[in-house]
Amino acid sequence: MPHLFIPLYDWAGLKVCETNENELVMEMPIKWAGNPNIIVVIKFGSVRISVQLVDLQIFVAPRITMKPLVPTFPCFGNIVISLMEKPHVDFGLKVLGGDIMSIPGLYRYVQETIKKQVASLYLWPQILETPVLDASIVALKKPVGILHVKVVRATKLLKKDLLGLSDPYVKLKLSGDRLPAKKTTIKKKTLNPEWNESFKLIVKDPESQILNIHVYDWDKVGGHDKLGTQMIPLKVLKASETKEFTLDLLKNTSSDSQSKKQRGQVVLQLTYVPFREDSFDVSEPMNGYGRKESGIDSCCGNESPSGAGLLLVTVHGAEDVEGERHNNPYALVLFRGEKKKSKMMRKTRDPLWNEEFQFMLEEPPVSDKVQITVMSKRTGFGFRSKENLGHVDLSLADVINNGRINQKYHLIDSKNGMVHVELAWKTI
Repeated sequence: MPHLFIPLYDWAGLKVCETNENELVMEMPIKWAGNPNIIVVIKFGSVRISVQLVDLQIFVAPRITMKPLVPTFPCFGNIVISLMEKPHVDFGLKVLGGDIMSIPGLYRYVQETIKKQVASLYLWPQILETPVLDASIVALKKPVGILHVKVVRATKLLKKDLLGLSDPYVKLKLSGDRLPAKKTTIKKKTLNPEWNESFKLIVKDPESQILNIHVYDWDKVGGHDKLGTQMIPLKVLKASETKEFTLDLLKNTSSDSQSKKQRGQVVLQLTYVPFREDSFDVSEPMNGYGRKESGIDSCCGNESPSGAGLLLVTVHGAEDVEGERHNNPYALVLFRGEKKKSKMMRKTRDPLWNEEFQFMLEEPPVSDKVQITVMSKRTGFGFRSKENLGHVDLSLADVINNGRINQKYHLIDSKNGMVHVELAWKTI
């Protein structure tokens, strides 16, 4: 079966189900019978023949999937329809007052032809998908590659210190990225710093994203002075090719006329490396655990996984988590000593976070585990302000081999609590 369905409602034959994917599924038998007055006139030269459709009956069992679920009305992006069994269509055709469907063999032939034609188009796993919302509203940008940035050096920077020198460092940030900016080390008392420091940034849209470069003068007291800025559109890069840039620093990157004051130059080397095509593709069919239907390792075949990549940990939400003193849950993700935290949800036992955390690695974490802990925090002052609501330790071996797992897990040290976690591994 393509998904693990958990029935929410089953009323008069109508089933409404949820899965671990971001969708709502309905299954309903549809029966309709009537005697419509439909007449078709067929003309052969000067001869006109009237054909009347009578006693029409239709029996179908569709599965209607609304996905993805979004906060914009009508709350889903697409409607996907498929048939769970071959449809039954019954009718009569009257020509010149007689029912031609009574001709021996014709009735069965017409019935089987209709079933085969409709089934070839819409019988599961064939689908009819209809967009409801604009793709720009529905689309959630997923990482597609890694930008390798080497900050080589800067020359002839502005003098900011009393001794005619500066303490420069560089900040790097991709447009549309909510992660903290990358920073070089501080080079003390120089206008021509040499860094040769490398960084990796996660790319979601190489056609529109821009690398913003800011050079600052570090100050021990007060704010740091900006020495200059520049930007590089990622669309100028060719995949997997290193390109060096020597950029004149500007006061700002607006289109207004720039000051003629020379601010020096910065030298960088950029390489955009897209993820391998055999990395996990979210469009491929999954079962209820987020694994591919074939059960075969999706990213590596029968070979041992190797190479650098990106581990994505998405904490969707939790259910039935309850603290002794307060219920303001948030999630902690712990991996290799690095801790990341979701936003806090106030006064709820069923929080929805839908937050993604990213870890760039040089090798697949086949032997590692990631720990998800649900905590609660008191919003006011008081003792014992934090409470542990449960945790789960997840082995990453299956994720590396399958590419993606999407599942709900029972929380340890929790009576009924569960946490919904999606894990994915993308190889460079």
